[in-house]
Amino acid sequence: MRLLPTELFRRQYGDLPTEIQDQVDRKLQLLLSNSRHPSLQVKKMGGTKGIWELRVTQSYRVTFQIE
Repeated sequence: MRLLPTELFRRQYGDLPTEIQDQVDRKLQLLLSNSRHPSLQVKKMGGTKGIWELRVTQSYRVTFQIE
């Protein structure tokens, strides 16, 4: 698996505080190494087709698609 960030992700990521960027980085690395790790809390988003989300913190999420 590899990650292909969208332009929207890049812009929003750049606007995040540095500490949240670090947490996003750690979570994305964990997603690549173990997508079923319980701390990611990966789930399919309701009402959407093929969109998943993982939890970075209580307030921050990352959405993604699997191709």
